[in-house]
Amino acid sequence: MQAKYTKDDIKRMVKESNVKFIRLQFTDIFGSLKNVAITAKQLDKALANECMFDGSSIEGFVRIDESDMYLYPDLDTFEILPWSTGTSKTARFICNIHMPNKTPFSGDPRQILLKAVNEAKEMGYIFNVGPECEFFERNSDGSPTTRMHDDAGYFDIGTIDNGEETRSDISLALEEMGFEIEASHHETAPAQHEIDFKYADAVKAADNILTFKLVVKLIAKKHNLHATFMPKPIFAVNGSGMHVNVSLFNIDTGKNAFYDEGNEIGLSNIAMQFIAGVMKHVKAITAITNPLVNSYKRLLPGYEAPVYIAWSAENRSPLIRIPSSRGSGTRMELRSPDPASNPYLALAVILKAGLDGIKNNLTPPAPVDGNIYEMSEDVRNEKNIDSLPATLREAIQYMEDDPLIKEALGEHAYKAYITAKKLEWENYRTHVHEWEINEYLNKY
Repeated sequence: MQAKYTKDDIKRMVKESNVKFIRLQFTDIFGSLKNVAITAKQLDKALANECMFDGSSIEGFVRIDESDMYLYPDLDTFEILPWSTGTSKTARFICNIHMPNKTPFSGDPRQILLKAVNEAKEMGYIFNVGPECEFFERNSDGSPTTRMHDDAGYFDIGTIDNGEETRSDISLALEEMGFEIEASHHETAPAQHEIDFKYADAVKAADNILTFKLVVKLIAKKHNLHATFMPKPIFAVNGSGMHVNVSLFNIDTGKNAFYDEGNEIGLSNIAMQFIAGVMKHVKAITAITNPLVNSYKRLLPGYEAPVYIAWSAENRSPLIRIPSSRGSGTRMELRSPDPASNPYLALAVILKAGLDGIKNNLTPPAPVDGNIYEMSEDVRNEKNIDSLPATLREAIQYMEDDPLIKEALGEHAYKAYITAKKLEWENYRTHVHEWEINEYLNKY
């Protein structure tokens, strides 16, 4: 694929737009966006991959005795930030992380996804992803809060949707950064919103998710709101998901490898094998796609979140849905991920699972076209419909038992992730929560 920008292009744009500062962005293993800021005078150094940082200070990276790491900017991610004020501007690159010997850092989430994407390319496929990111906005002075700023519901209009203006400003800022916004609307829960943007190849899609989350939070703060991608911040309402629409395109033909016009439901053998691979590994994948203790407060029956491991081309209750579009739009929608996940790691493990299904010619179970939420446990057992892990600890156990996840993440990130998540679970397990105080303190 031809590069979008050359180094000379970057230098010209920096000069013409009076860019004074450049942010070199990357993520830790949990998807938290980090950056090192440089002045425009240091641009040549950055373009020569000579900007260094202390990797021992980043979650899941390296020990203090091997802390020097280098930022390699991806030139095609160069963007001038539209919220820059005054006559001078600020720009950004998204970077890959390298060691002092110039080899890629094996624990860099972006390069973990690149490795999986390259495996797909070797098999003749491009992995495309279209995310659907949901989030909450709350009344605030810019600080976190759980106070709702509206009582609107699904697709409600501006007379009761107090977030409409904020969503518009977010969409416009994203469009200035090259996003193609496809839809923007109020979601089911009060003060919950969704903005959808066009699919892209997996690495660009993951970059876009991180950029999207940053823009949402910054624009919300300008409106004196706090935006959160916490999966379940409010009891008894729907949580926020990040449905992931994925497809494989054949590199040689340019056609969607998931589509077969001769099949009754329009799905190719490749699509069926990919679905089977994801279903085989989804319990282990869940530790990555649903990374928080709080993630499992969303994955409950009755709140539109998927709980049961099944697929369908006809309804939205299963884990995997096949949207009605066919031809180039044929895709698989995995409905379990949430927006707290690291998009690089989440897409890497989804892709690896799907490719495993193709390599081993796996066959998915029969589709389930009834509403699974309304089925009794006996009926689900008869249909062999299993469930996703119910807690982070359970998900981590499945992750440890599935060698594919270790292969996808690499040993460094795999060990660091599991260690940190076990500690998170232990901190949660031993903490005394407000519900316990309210329930037991007076009673006993």
